[in-house]
Amino acid sequence: MVKNYFKTTIRNLWKNKAYSFLNIGGLAIGIACAGLIFLWVADELTFDNFNVKKDKLYSVQVNASYGGNAFTMSSTPRIMAATIKSEIPGIANACRVSVEGDNTLFSFGGKSIYASGKYVDPSFLGMFTVPFVEGNSDNAFSQLYSVVLTEKTASKFFGSNHNGYRNIIGKTLRLDNKQDYVIKGILKDLPENSTLQFEWLASYDAYMQQHVKVYGNRDLTSWESFGPDTYVELSPSANPLVVNKKLYNFIHHKDPKETNTAFLYQIQRLHLYGEFANGKETGGGAIKQVHMLSLIAWIILFIACVNFMNLATARSEKRAKEIGVRKVLGSGRKSLIIQFTGESILMSAIAAVFAIAIMVFALPAFNALVHKYLPIGFTNPGHIIALLLITLICGLLAGSYPSFYLSSFDPVKVLKGLKIKSGSAAMIRKGLVVLQFTVSVVFIISTIIIYLQIQHAKSRNLGFNKDDLIEIDMQHGISRDFPVIKQQLFNTGLVENAALSDHATIYDGNSDDRFTWEGKPVDQKVGITFRNVSPEFLSTSGMRILEGRDFSNVASDSLNAIVTESLAKIIDKNGVVGKIIQSPQGEKDGFYKNIRIIGVVNDYIYGNMYGQSAPVIFFCKPPLSVNANLVYVRVKPGHISQQSMAAIGLVIKKNNPAYPFQYKFVDEQFNEMFANEIQMSKLSGIFAVLAIIISCLGLFSLAAYTAERRIKEIGIRKVLGASVPGIAALLSKEFLQLIGISCLVAFPSAWWIMHNWLQSYRYRVSVHWWIFAIAGITALFIAVATVSFQAVKAALMNPVKSLRSE
Repeated sequence: MVKNYFKTTIRNLWKNKAYSFLNIGGLAIGIACAGLIFLWVADELTFDNFNVKKDKLYSVQVNASYGGNAFTMSSTPRIMAATIKSEIPGIANACRVSVEGDNTLFSFGGKSIYASGKYVDPSFLGMFTVPFVEGNSDNAFSQLYSVVLTEKTASKFFGSNHNGYRNIIGKTLRLDNKQDYVIKGILKDLPENSTLQFEWLASYDAYMQQHVKVYGNRDLTSWESFGPDTYVELSPSANPLVVNKKLYNFIHHKDPKETNTAFLYQIQRLHLYGEFANGKETGGGAIKQVHMLSLIAWIILFIACVNFMNLATARSEKRAKEIGVRKVLGSGRKSLIIQFTGESILMSAIAAVFAIAIMVFALPAFNALVHKYLPIGFTNPGHIIALLLITLICGLLAGSYPSFYLSSFDPVKVLKGLKIKSGSAAMIRKGLVVLQFTVSVVFIISTIIIYLQIQHAKSRNLGFNKDDLIEIDMQHGISRDFPVIKQQLFNTGLVENAALSDHATIYDGNSDDRFTWEGKPVDQKVGITFRNVSPEFLSTSGMRILEGRDFSNVASDSLNAIVTESLAKIIDKNGVVGKIIQSPQGEKDGFYKNIRIIGVVNDYIYGNMYGQSAPVIFFCKPPLSVNANLVYVRVKPGHISQQSMAAIGLVIKKNNPAYPFQYKFVDEQFNEMFANEIQMSKLSGIFAVLAIIISCLGLFSLAAYTAERRIKEIGIRKVLGASVPGIAALLSKEFLQLIGISCLVAFPSAWWIMHNWLQSYRYRVSVHWWIFAIAGITALFIAVATVSFQAVKAALMNPVKSLRSE
């Protein structure tokens, strides 16, 4: 019986090939789109799930108060991990993880590579799930200068070794051309959906030894000395609320001068929810994209199901006699509902097969777009169950209304050839068309606004000139040799200016809230970013001096500073040139207690490209006083090319032979800061196109059905002298009215959605009327192009054929 039913269903589908193709095509696109999104969502929702102790692992976050607002940071005092482990009950283990470690140079046998890693306490290996391929956690850091590598890093040096990495253990790598480290173990590569990412691990004690060599023992046991991230593992019986209560004022109890508060934050929430405002979780982070894309996936699926409903109800009269005969022969309404629902589920299953083919084809492009490696996972039971559920949901949803509608036909009226009342079906059909194109227009408007928002932020005045500016990472302090390097760069004839800095211009630098000046309220805390630069830095970066003067030379300006306009207003609105600001650090670190302000520079944007200019103070540092690794080179306009970079590279390699030539264009760094917005813009555009394609498939089929129903009317009109354009316009009119209604519904909906989205950006674009006009005209044009094909085809038919009796 099932076999016969299956054959009958296939026969019905084949009999209406065009209809079946459009239905299955629309569903396949919808399922494929949703499937790709759900792969991404599943990956996001399982971040850090590979950690066996994930439920007991927490990050320590610190709230620091600046100007009445709390700023949340993961940086903690260096002595915090060991202290809270010994003094707070419920903390079973704790470890420090360095912020430093990116772009560390490893050398072995004449081969050098850069790899990003972390300096950690030995307890890290017992807290986090990092399986060893070779070696073990007990002796991983048995020597001070020992290192463990991931398989990926080991293969870069020693090639893939399918027989194990035993022969690698004990070999020596040189880090940053300064210190030899012994390889003590090989780790399995981390999953991509891990918050912590590293290619190597070394002992945090080794990092502190290097730190002491540069900076001395200053503040290593001070609660004011912030540095690493701190992670804790709670004991099985510990209550996080109780531990949090003890942790809250822990820093203040240890140092009454410190008002910072601390709290635990579960490691599993870091990626999805780890955005804070005024000391509290905002609900932002990756979870916003998860919610948005999940909603889009369901919308695309719903549009595909709506498409199915439209086509099924539109074709109802074609199956009216079949239904009448079945009812006369004894089929009840229930059995007919089951039959038609079964047909829709079968079509959904066929669509799912095509959807898998589409996903396989589209997955590489999708992975490149979302910067992930997401396998479809045919052997993953979760993926298979999800696909079956989506198929079943689509089949039931798409076939629900058509099944009840078709099974309701009166067999007497059908077999007598009486006209079936289809007013309600027609209204529902029109409503679904309106709904489809409403969603499509909303997608079009959203895509335009997101694009404009990105361009708006990109085109704002940054306060410096990012064009023709190159950042070169020298990897070690070269301030003593910089005058020679600068002159050699000038000798190439390609360079306009060059300068040194200890931090990247476009990103955040060191920050401190302990700077003081005359008249500053005792309880006022102002977070001030400070940068150590050479005298040429401001002119090289393209900043403007508003008051006072620029740095002239290191000898005369080592006790002077330049502040940004926003900091000047905080210190004294009446003028700050000549005033003294007290630095919070001592002379032995290259800083001075009393610093004279000699100039005010314009505010510039760094860190958050949508935010406001934060206060900055620039110090002109003497040679060797700070580890300034970054050389900024301003190339003459129009001179950036492969040849010019090669010429600059020769100068750098000559003076920095132990390190590869590494450079970045500052304008490209700037563009990278909009990666999330650009990704969202691309995804919105893709989904807008998919929604329109699915909607147009339905519109195309409905237009064909309408032309077919009115074929004799068209023939009579042609005989009476109607023109082809007139008939085409007549058939198109109804659909264009529906698209117009869609626009009227979509415009306020899109405005509300995008207005709320834009509120998360302090620097945002205005929503103009012409955006809605473009979206409406686009939707109308697409609808006209879709409907016109069928309308013109019907209008061109020979009236003799259309009026011939059946």
